[in-house]
Amino acid sequence: MVVRCTRRALLALALPAPAFAAAAGDAVAPALTRPALGVRRGEGAVLLAAACAGRRIVAVGERGLVLASDDDGASWRQQPTPVSVTLTALRFVDAMHGAAVGHGGIVMLTDDAGAHWRVVFDGRRAAQVALAAARASGDAALAGSAERLVAEGADKPFLDVLMPDASTLVVVGAYGLAFASHDGGRHWTSWLDRFDNPKALHLYALRQRGDSWLAVGEQGLMLRSGDGGRSFRRLPSPYKGSFFTAELLGEQDIVVAGLRGNVWRSGDAGASWTQVAAPMPASITASLRIPDGALLLANQAGFVMKLAADRLEPLHKQALPPINGLVLGEGRRLTALTVMGAMPLPSAAAAG
Repeated sequence: MVVRCTRRALLALALPAPAFAAAAGDAVAPALTRPALGVRRGEGAVLLAAACAGRRIVAVGERGLVLASDDDGASWRQQPTPVSVTLTALRFVDAMHGAAVGHGGIVMLTDDAGAHWRVVFDGRRAAQVALAAARASGDAALAGSAERLVAEGADKPFLDVLMPDASTLVVVGAYGLAFASHDGGRHWTSWLDRFDNPKALHLYALRQRGDSWLAVGEQGLMLRSGDGGRSFRRLPSPYKGSFFTAELLGEQDIVVAGLRGNVWRSGDAGASWTQVAAPMPASITASLRIPDGALLLANQAGFVMKLAADRLEPLHKQALPPINGLVLGEGRRLTALTVMGAMPLPSAAAAG
């Protein structure tokens, strides 16, 4: 089946940039190798992202938590994971194969619908890959940045992951981190030189539609590729605040959203932009395409909204806790991933 789920796991919303480093370093190392503790009621924990693995929904969150639901989000059970770092993003390419990323530069894979996970990459290895690539390129600036990555250790999170097929992985994250693997995580290459990002701004979201790719991040950063990710060009930005999510709705149709309820839409592949009216100035943190083609957006004020032409329309009247992600199960039950766990939306909202 086509995965109809999104992942918007943004600890970056809650943590200012310096906190990424303060929370990590050597303190992260044990959590990179310590299995997640069992919890009594994981569905009430901080959850940051979810995705569909066939008929199953898999969700991830704080301290290495992975949950699975086989009844459309009505009940959840914890799955074992080899790490205790917070997991921020999740993708499934089919009913069995998926990837999760998170703090400490962790990348984990599953080939059994999230029942078991194995680590294939982490921040220390990422720093070594970046350093080797920078030295080979002869780029002194890149080499200097990579040397700092090595010195600082595994203190930076990945914030999004794409999995175009079961063997290909592309991850992006804090301070402009970007890496790819084409053999199921055995070997990795640095993509730091593919992005016009000299300030090493955080990359919050990565999207793909055929050969069109889009990365968005801090300070209005938008980078688009039309050649399958081989090269990216910076798009003119209509807003200088951070974008936390984005969707490629068509060959030329792009929607980006982020701080203070800013939502912008382009019908010409990013050459020009029109602002979409939002009902409240709360940061947009999640997006989801539903089967009828409509786009849903969710915010920190706890509302899910539907894109209707040039405006957003709330789908419910009662505010939820701040929302990090959305997922739509096989039974068209819409679930919000919030700071207080998984919360189903009213059936009318799920129907859109």
